[in-house]
Amino acid sequence: MKLNNINIEERMKHFHVPGLSIALIEGGLITEIDNYGLLEVEGNRKTNKDSIFSACSISKFLSGMLAIKLVQEGLFNLDSDVNESLIAWKVPVNDFTKIKKVTLRNLLSHQSGIIDPDGSFSELKPKTEIPSMIELLEGKTPYCKAPIDVKCEPESEFHYSDAGFCIIQQLIEDVTKNKFHQVMKEQIFDPLGMTNSHFNTSGLEMDRLNTSCGHNRNGEIVDGKYPIYPYPAASGLWTTSMDLAELVLELINAVKGKSKLGISESLANEMVASQTGKSWTGLGVFLEGSEKELEITSLGWGIGFQCMVSALPYLEKGAVIMTNAELGVHQMEGIIGEIYKSLRY
Repeated sequence: MKLNNINIEERMKHFHVPGLSIALIEGGLITEIDNYGLLEVEGNRKTNKDSIFSACSISKFLSGMLAIKLVQEGLFNLDSDVNESLIAWKVPVNDFTKIKKVTLRNLLSHQSGIIDPDGSFSELKPKTEIPSMIELLEGKTPYCKAPIDVKCEPESEFHYSDAGFCIIQQLIEDVTKNKFHQVMKEQIFDPLGMTNSHFNTSGLEMDRLNTSCGHNRNGEIVDGKYPIYPYPAASGLWTTSMDLAELVLELINAVKGKSKLGISESLANEMVASQTGKSWTGLGVFLEGSEKELEITSLGWGIGFQCMVSALPYLEKGAVIMTNAELGVHQMEGIIGEIYKSLRY
């Protein structure tokens, strides 16, 4: 997999993107890491292989892998009622859950019947403490002002949901009796050598040398420089293109039965299979194509950052593209889309 017929520096200038990092995978190996530009506009910190970006909703890919790992260990089940394992908070019972209960499979594939309240799940407010997940799910925070409950029968409709991944985070913490970021470090980051990845943003010193600032569509630094989302499993990941490439390699290996994490071949293939008749959604990832040409994608788009993961697990290919600018358009309509289309798959 190589970049073809694209002048990345020129396109960065055109789109006002200060910094960009790309990791490419071919033949089940990381074959290329390319870094361009600066971590902070008008600064002198150059982007390098250890540069940390906000991955925004690519967090859901990581959370999906962690959930599958814990299913493999028997801590909970994909198809059981999550209320059987939730302790500190439970999905409210209503008419929509009488026949079908909310399962982990539903939550991972955005088919739980939960619809995020309007205006919810923004970045951390100035001078506001990071809330507990229970407070957020109960609708007692500025980030989600309405209690989370089921709005339609599970599996009847697809609704992309940050709240669903907040429930997954609470489920993981209740079952493991440990903080989400600690479970992620022990179960995913450490075994895969993802040493520059963090979910514990409350304790992360954001001004460290290799952490990128966020920028708007004009290439200007956003307020606060480092936007934090106080719901880690849905949007809280800070990481590098190299670390995300290691995660993609784990998925590629897992579907062949060679997982470093101990995920079985059958469970890994379940993660990248269409769920309950929706061809585009797997478990924590989105899907296009089929059989050997199956492509999985995960997109991150938030204040100051845009990024993308693409992988063809059965062809052992993939790409990670991370930028420190939010262009105000879908990834496919900006520099990420141009880079993606230039890759020779």
